[in-house]
Amino acid sequence: MDLFNQAFDKHSNWLPYDGTVNYYGRLLPELQADHYFNRLLGTIEWNNDEAVIFGKKIITKRKVAWYGDKPYEYTYSNTTKRALPWTADLLELKVLIEKETGECFNSCLLNLYHSGEEGMAWHSDGEADLKRNGAIGSLSFGAERKFAFKHKRSKEKIELVLAHGSLLVMKGTTQTHWLHRLPPTKKITRPRINLTFRTMIDG
Repeated sequence: MDLFNQAFDKHSNWLPYDGTVNYYGRLLPELQADHYFNRLLGTIEWNNDEAVIFGKKIITKRKVAWYGDKPYEYTYSNTTKRALPWTADLLELKVLIEKETGECFNSCLLNLYHSGEEGMAWHSDGEADLKRNGAIGSLSFGAERKFAFKHKRSKEKIELVLAHGSLLVMKGTTQTHWLHRLPPTKKITRPRINLTFRTMIDG
């Protein structure tokens, strides 16, 4: 299947119930996606992510960065981050996906996975700092990776592959009823950058 050229219906809901996930497919042509991938790799202030689990501090290989309209504080995994001011590249991408989706975002959490061996465990983005049932726009660059959803009650699973330069939007009650993850794989050796545009509660 050629995910680069395949047309996706952005209005189609990938979830059977209890939420809405729209996959727009590839939003940017390959050369432009390559450009942003290289820019983000070199200009974002990447840091290894931290988590406190059962009182023990864990440092991940995966790197993260947090940007926004204001120095918003965002707490997850018992650690708190303060948002940096937008870069020009991030603002360009924010405008692009806001125009495409009709949503408004005031912040962005970025993830850098150096290879397929780095992933993300099952979780939902339901932190109190986030707008309840607000949209999360997920923009992917670099290696194609499988992305999975699992219903919290029924355990039903949905999987799709996120292409280089593609956009996925989660909204409505998705975070309330579904978990999502990025499964690790030894088959992929190239890096991936993921931008998750979000709306923080102001004040």
